[in-house]
Amino acid sequence: MSRSLDLVVDASRHGIALGIYDGDATLCEANEPDFRGEGLGALLDSSLEKAGAALTDVKRVLTTLGPGSFTGLRTGIAFCQGLCFSGARNLYGISTLAALRSFGASAADTCVLLRARPGFWYLGLGAEELFISTEDALAKIAAAGSSEFVCDAFALKDELIVEYVRAHSVKTVAADALPVKPFTAFFKTVRPSLTQKANYIQPSYYERVKK
Repeated sequence: MSRSLDLVVDASRHGIALGIYDGDATLCEANEPDFRGEGLGALLDSSLEKAGAALTDVKRVLTTLGPGSFTGLRTGIAFCQGLCFSGARNLYGISTLAALRSFGASAADTCVLLRARPGFWYLGLGAEELFISTEDALAKIAAAGSSEFVCDAFALKDELIVEYVRAHSVKTVAADALPVKPFTAFFKTVRPSLTQKANYIQPSYYERVKK
């Protein structure tokens, strides 16, 4: 009997997070913080085996597009494009910042903070996605009145951010090891396209201009 399963891959954070789903049912989830892109094939094979499924059962693939790990994004997106190249399954792409916001209680009150480099962050706030300094990020967050942060371990250790969280009683959600099942909601709102491009928000370009 033919099956129609969903595969979600996130290689934009530390390591690789992957999930296989049958509608709302979770067949297998894996979160490997020490894995790199070259381990995606083996991780998918082992996950399919645990799910009792074959690659031919997968009909939709969703991958995060960044911002995030440069190498992870390149390998993750290329891997998913390869899975869909034959036309046997549809490929979907979603911003990592938009995807992580789904872990917040309310998208309107939730911002996402991921470190880009020391003192600078990728900030997802409403429809905005920014490469921004700590001070500017906190100013924009205060103006928006965000009451919840989805953030990485670097943000949870940054003195200015921790001070802001305490002063404003902000709820924090650690993003590093979260499962990817909430990302399946984007199958309903994102149109499939075989061509997916990584979103780096061009921090290297920003640095060159500032010199």
